[in-house]
Amino acid sequence: MDLLNRLLEAKLDWGPGVYWREIVGNVFGLASALLGMRRRVSAWPVGIVGNVLLFTVFVGGALGGPFDEAGKSDLWGQAGRQVFFVVVSVYGWVRWSQFRRQGGSGGAGVTPRWAGMRGRLQLLVGAVVLWVAFYFILGALHSYNAPADAWILTGSILATYGMARGWVEFWLVWVAVDVVGVPLLLVAGYYPSAIMYIVYGAFCVFGFVSWLRLERAGRQGEPIAAADPVIETVG
Repeated sequence: MDLLNRLLEAKLDWGPGVYWREIVGNVFGLASALLGMRRRVSAWPVGIVGNVLLFTVFVGGALGGPFDEAGKSDLWGQAGRQVFFVVVSVYGWVRWSQFRRQGGSGGAGVTPRWAGMRGRLQLLVGAVVLWVAFYFILGALHSYNAPADAWILTGSILATYGMARGWVEFWLVWVAVDVVGVPLLLVAGYYPSAIMYIVYGAFCVFGFVSWLRLERAGRQGEPIAAADPVIETVG
């Protein structure tokens, strides 16, 4: 237990202190995004590791003990999205694994495609319903800036679901999450996560272009594999 506590409490001597688990959790998140752009099934388990670490970061004050991060606001929406990430990641992991076993796209986990009218309607209805529900739930939990926190949680769920389905639009949803997430995290004092959100934002633009090219190639009947050169030029 002593070793575990030391690992949880390890931090950089910078300002109020930045915990290594916040940095490491975000690194796993970025690695998951990179693997996701390459449509690798391993994107899902790698992401789950990051989700567990970041959960302890965003509810540090509520958990107390070695998890407590003095001077920072509890973001229950940020914490909640880590839980939903794990749930949706299990779904994506299973779905992509099944696709790969069936020999799809040269070993890749999914073939990029547009969501279409039905899929976009799912995203729109999900955005409205989830945001309203989370707004009231997070407000009751006294989460910092409940409207913004509710959108980050909502958008994150929708983007992860879209990624699992192979929808090109999921990259754009992530950009919308980052636009709100960066200022919220900066004000709340989660600087490594805010910086990583900026990196994510730029990365999502590259990811969108990559999947867009793959989707076009697929419609034109061109063979696309996990190591397709289109991905290499973007990543």
